[in-house]
Amino acid sequence: MTVYVDDAVTLWRGHRWAHLMADTLDELHDFAARLDIPRRAFQDKTSGAHYDVTTQLRERAIALGATPISRHHDRALMRRVIANARAQGRREAP
Repeated sequence: MTVYVDDAVTLWRGHRWAHLMADTLDELHDFAARLDIPRRAFQDKTSGAHYDVTTQLRERAIALGATPISRHHDRALMRRVIANARAQGRREAP
């Protein structure tokens, strides 16, 4: 099982943001907790279950073992990770 973090490309509120995703929701939540990201920050959307992370948190996630993925260089893997995140979206009970 793997946790992934994509490129920090989204500019919002003066920061670049990336998406933290994982093969399973349990793994995603556990890893987010290791980054001190509160559970309320979980994005449970049909577009894909994920946590938003700043560039600094992205680097920390990679240092803790997250696999960096790039929309430009890892297209096939990126498509698979996003498809999995979409399948996980809205599966959890509130």
